[in-house]
Amino acid sequence: MDEINIERLADHLEEAEKSGCGVAPITTLVPEITVEMAYRVQLATIERKVEAGDVVVGKKIGLTSLAMQQLLSVDQPDYGHLLASMAVENGGEISWKRVIQPKVEAEIAFVLKQELVGPHVTALDVLRATDYVIPALEIVDSRIESWEIKLEDTIADNASSGLYVLGGKPLKPDRVDLAQMGMALYKNGELVNTGVGAAVLGHPANCVAWLANKLYEFGITLKAGEVILSGALSAAVDAAPGDYFHARFAYLGEVGVRFRG
Repeated sequence: MDEINIERLADHLEEAEKSGCGVAPITTLVPEITVEMAYRVQLATIERKVEAGDVVVGKKIGLTSLAMQQLLSVDQPDYGHLLASMAVENGGEISWKRVIQPKVEAEIAFVLKQELVGPHVTALDVLRATDYVIPALEIVDSRIESWEIKLEDTIADNASSGLYVLGGKPLKPDRVDLAQMGMALYKNGELVNTGVGAAVLGHPANCVAWLANKLYEFGITLKAGEVILSGALSAAVDAAPGDYFHARFAYLGEVGVRFRG
């Protein structure tokens, strides 16, 4: 797929952001699109945002659970970029005008103190390179109408990234067993989901290692100071105006956010 088509698909996704309405799946516009092509579309959209003044502050990993991989008929995760404009303060509010069709996930975030360079990064390397872990909510959001997505659609759409919230208290990764860390997600005070660190590729650090090695294919590294969302510990939950979400993590504390109509 040539650069003209890459830019055309980036325009297509940008139109959804501007209008606040989902658009047709990319896979219906370009049925022959591959995973590699989809990542090129993602990178083109991120480059546009950076040129406009935004800053890449980290990455997010998606499709880390077996259930989600089976749903999209894939055998590996995907990734997207986190931008400075996507961060929301803990306990803050999100205007409904900022989202299209949001869902909320609870995750363990890694904040790096050292660069990670693929292609042979291990989970142990990740833990050594991590400054601290911290609880996070990811607000996933699709520019594709009604979430009618295939793998290539979500990759091109920055892995369906929307916004994210960091909260709780930082903790050194060697102070806790991340695979056994429990999480409870609440919507308007009602428990809606529970999860554990092992739900994401057996250990959250495995997800970050996968990401570092995947990025090697594109000449990208994970840099010191970056925030890495390691993958949802349970299913995403639909959000509506007025909803308040908070998650409690063993040892890490709480993180929460409200959607304002």
